[in-house]
Amino acid sequence: MNEVSPIQAVIFDFDGVIADTEPLHYAAFCKVTAPDGLDCSWEEYVRDYIGYDDRDLFRAAYRKSGRALDETELRRLVQTKATTFNALTADGVATYAGIPDLVHKAADRYPVGLCSGALRSDIDPILAQLNLTKVFQVVVTAEDVPESKPDPACYRLTVRRLAERTGQSLTPADCLAIEDTPGGIRSAKGAGVRVWAVTHTHEASDIDHADRVFDSLHEVRHALDEQ
Repeated sequence: MNEVSPIQAVIFDFDGVIADTEPLHYAAFCKVTAPDGLDCSWEEYVRDYIGYDDRDLFRAAYRKSGRALDETELRRLVQTKATTFNALTADGVATYAGIPDLVHKAADRYPVGLCSGALRSDIDPILAQLNLTKVFQVVVTAEDVPESKPDPACYRLTVRRLAERTGQSLTPADCLAIEDTPGGIRSAKGAGVRVWAVTHTHEASDIDHADRVFDSLHEVRHALDEQ
């Protein structure tokens, strides 16, 4: 990836970049799986599961416990977690310092997209709370692709939809992803998208396969201003 090539679009991850929702996803996951006796620490969740969509999260967690899920049970777990998560976020969620400014500044200069492994029903209420609903020209979620991050399908689709929406001949190499997890970085880079990572959920040493690593979104904003 040529880091000095011009950026023509910016794609944001959602959980862990725009909103500090990973602890709430973890709480919802634990509540849903508790009746089945699953015991997952926060450290295990961060190490093994962050970055998966809910389908792959439940598949991986139940497989680790020695159980296989049929499609009916999987759909029930995903829907129950969504309902639980929405209840936890109904009164508002925490955001990261600098995120509204960064998103708006990016949108002033570039087409902006959102590429997330969360459900659309998880994302839309929070975007509304943050007054960011109309900023993103494209939103790609778990329902739009068959495989979750680190599979690159979601980033390929986001780039394609941004190109269609804007009428520009965008390629993955024209785009910049803002990510926070190892799986998200692999997903973007697998699609040919350059990645800047922020240390919201992982230490810098865990995400150093990104093109650049930052300690805050303020640093990301300053770096974007320099492009």
